[in-house]
Amino acid sequence: MSGEKDSALNGEEEEDEALGYYDDDLEAFSESELGCEDGELGFSDSLSGEVKPRILLMGLRRSGKSSIQKVVFHKMSPNETLFLESTNKICREDVSSSSFVSFQIWDFPGQIDFFDPTFDYEMIFRGTGALIFVIDSQDDYSEALSRLHLTVTRAYKVNPDINFEVFIHKVDGLSDDHKIEKQRDIHKRANDDLADAGLEQIHLSFYLTSIYDHSIFEAFSKVVQKLIPQLPTLENLLNIFISNSGIEKAFLFDVVSKIYIATDSSPVDMQTYELCCDMIDVVIDISCIYGLTDNGAGLPYDKESMAIIHLNNTTVMYLKEVTKFLAIVCFLRRESFERKGLIDYNFHCFKNAIQEVFDVRVKVQQNRKLLSQRRWSKLSMTNGGINNPN
Repeated sequence: MSGEKDSALNGEEEEDEALGYYDDDLEAFSESELGCEDGELGFSDSLSGEVKPRILLMGLRRSGKSSIQKVVFHKMSPNETLFLESTNKICREDVSSSSFVSFQIWDFPGQIDFFDPTFDYEMIFRGTGALIFVIDSQDDYSEALSRLHLTVTRAYKVNPDINFEVFIHKVDGLSDDHKIEKQRDIHKRANDDLADAGLEQIHLSFYLTSIYDHSIFEAFSKVVQKLIPQLPTLENLLNIFISNSGIEKAFLFDVVSKIYIATDSSPVDMQTYELCCDMIDVVIDISCIYGLTDNGAGLPYDKESMAIIHLNNTTVMYLKEVTKFLAIVCFLRRESFERKGLIDYNFHCFKNAIQEVFDVRVKVQQNRKLLSQRRWSKLSMTNGGINNPN
């Protein structure tokens, strides 16, 4: 864990530079141009001690951006999204559901031209970790590809470190062959446009998504993982855990959103991920019925939460609480599960290691908060000296 502490603290100076972006550009938009459903302005507070990376949701009107956000982070039923009104202003939402999942989502209306001179698009892209461009696969996507190219090229010039993600959305109504054909066509045309502009170094990641199955959760998981600086450490811890416990596959899940923030180095298949999501739903639902006290006090998910499911193919699924918001879901053979004592001991060591990583993160954030407060104090003193002729 000492190596993780060193890397986290060494990266502190670089991350601190991001604080300046918020200090300089707080007046970039008027209140009428930037907002969200509750009417609050959408900016990070530099004094909070944590600079949350932004995830931008962009695309043409009616491509499904707001529906994605509602289904993944608000547990809205996919059928209910049919009644959502079209977004008419930039809406920002903070996502801080666990110790490692912490970011902002900015939902951009498709009709807004944010490259208009009245918008400071450089401010938007400077603090961005990932840009998700949503393309409606059931519609003509020529205009969407043109907007994607314009958006990516402008954003890359401002911030070359942005992760560019393309969600080929609404594929639930397409056959498997048609899905592959759509993805191949969009992939080729988008990359050809970049090559023609001499920007082959820009990497686009493509995902087939739908809010009617688990594909949107898996795609968002992969996007979020790229924004977690502790990801290599978490993956290494999971590899050590499964290799010493006879486990075939393990996921570290954010229970609230069902985004998996890390997994071991073995490949992930869709069916395994879907089983994990279903297991989390079962645990939460049963806990809500039987796990609360008579007066309804307590939480449906706590340190005692644990579940074992025996599948009909000699596979066992094992879920255990890691932190208040995180759970580990493991797949192993029935004969390996006979050594449950060894697995539980190794899990105890794994859980302590996760806590150490979290403690390092908290310490770095506290140090950043102190540094930010000093900057504000120094800035206030400087402004006071300028304004005061004495």
